[in-house]
Amino acid sequence: MSHNKIVNINIVAKTRAKKTGVIKIDDKNYIVAVKEEPHDGKANDAIISALAKYFHITKSQVSIKIGKTGKNKMVIINK
Repeated sequence: MSHNKIVNINIVAKTRAKKTGVIKIDDKNYIVAVKEEPHDGKANDAIISALAKYFHITKSQVSIKIGKTGKNKMVIINK
């Protein structure tokens, strides 16, 4: 039986970027660049998608806990 591992990470969101990508600063801090604008949750959806792809997990395993409207966010990764 596998145990779920929940990890909190801090991200700085870069919206309106030329390309989407995740940059690891250290184990707890990342920069996530997305093309979308921070409007109607589009950038947050793109951030969740980018992190899911980066960690090879589903989007439902990624959630923004703090900072939905700011560029600094705390994200929960449920591996």
